[in-house]
Amino acid sequence: MKLVLLILAASVGLTGCSAIERSRARDTQQLLAAAGFTMRPADTAEQQHLAAMAPYRLVSHTSDGGVQYTYADPRSCKCVYVGGSKEYSEYQRLTTERQIAQERIWAEENAMNWGLWSPWYWR
Repeated sequence: MKLVLLILAASVGLTGCSAIERSRARDTQQLLAAAGFTMRPADTAEQQHLAAMAPYRLVSHTSDGGVQYTYADPRSCKCVYVGGSKEYSEYQRLTTERQIAQERIWAEENAMNWGLWSPWYWR
């Protein structure tokens, strides 16, 4: 019985982790697309190359005297997002904007919650 519960708890934990990973990948892919990165599906010839790439990481490479950035998703879309310096700068800007917006929301929610839990003499 304990073994069954342990296995069940482990599988629920792993399912939660993979759901978080998929959500983060989807968010990153939305930002990459908004920044101008090009999504290239990996067809059968590129599958082996895709498997060798670092998954879910934005990686820079020098190519033809310039910098190229790639982001591989071997599980969900089986694709690679590709962009240059211009797209990478826009991605950084969008990421920073999203982070600031999330921090503002967090701060506003905590400010409202603090009023409920503050001592009576602070009100």
